[in-house]
Amino acid sequence: MQTGPLNAITDVEGLRVGHTTRDEPGWLTGVTVVVPPAGSTGGVDVRGGGPGTRETDLLDPRRGVDRVDAVVLSGGSAFGLGSADGVMAGLWEDGVGWPVGPEPHQVVPIVPAAILFDLGRGGAFRNHPRPEDGLAAYRAASAGPVTEGAVGAGTGAMTGGLRGGVGTASAVLASGATVGALVVVNAVGSAWDAQGRLLAAPLLTADEVAGLPVPDPGAVAAHRAAQAEALAALRAGTATTLAVVATDVPLTKAGCQALAGVAQDGFARALSPVHTSFDGDTVFALSTGTGVEADRFDLVELQAAAADCVSRAIARAVLASTSVDRSADGGAVLRSYRDALTTRG
Repeated sequence: MQTGPLNAITDVEGLRVGHTTRDEPGWLTGVTVVVPPAGSTGGVDVRGGGPGTRETDLLDPRRGVDRVDAVVLSGGSAFGLGSADGVMAGLWEDGVGWPVGPEPHQVVPIVPAAILFDLGRGGAFRNHPRPEDGLAAYRAASAGPVTEGAVGAGTGAMTGGLRGGVGTASAVLASGATVGALVVVNAVGSAWDAQGRLLAAPLLTADEVAGLPVPDPGAVAAHRAAQAEALAALRAGTATTLAVVATDVPLTKAGCQALAGVAQDGFARALSPVHTSFDGDTVFALSTGTGVEADRFDLVELQAAAADCVSRAIARAVLASTSVDRSADGGAVLRSYRDALTTRG
């Protein structure tokens, strides 16, 4: 697979990504914002039993709004949905939004959002992202490399009892089209198999495989026993993996919805179990429309590559995250995959 120059969702021309990371004492949460160029089309696919979303109904192909101004991914469970208010404020200040009147300021930004559960992991249960955090992430958005690991919406994320985080990946298709994914991994399931090997490893590029650590059988067995106890204490809605996939291929809202649906397969190849009653797995799809038109066979390649990018982004998120101990603040000890299950970092 050929990746874009950054191997990130920002390889799709015009896309920008920004993070706000709240990891001071008592906090482990944050916001990640994906900002597409003006006029981009969007779709969404929501699965699992515990989603938390905002403005996703507007992305239904039967609805009249045909563009997306930003997508917000946030920690803080349902409290974190308010971070989208800050992104809307920033867009409005920049004159971006859906026209609702004749004056330039009479616009309403279209900002779909989804959240994950991380409450209390930093220590204080009600420490969650707020509008000012969303605004800061929007203002920080850039078209350059995307920081991965325990940042932004992935700051307090977990997967399989270890630390999750943010990951990204891209691919350039034979047609010259670009597709990328950004994922925030906070799943009930694990990103590795019974031997500690990453489930997405077969889909990684040669450069990504070169950085894989070696699983430690004893550490893997010990973690499996501890994870069984943790699973017994789960409650519905306390997980969720979020993703944004983007492409420059022109797509309608229905095409974006189909792309998001196939991209969910990337979750299934990199996490197990997935789409459980405890997860609220949500994938947004964006089309900037700046590339060449695709025929039906090109669309199949695009959809397959999007799912692969999602799987690779999940693996990259797990590999990039580091351990953190917030037990002194009443929070959690979040060990990383590298520290907990492998023989070398």
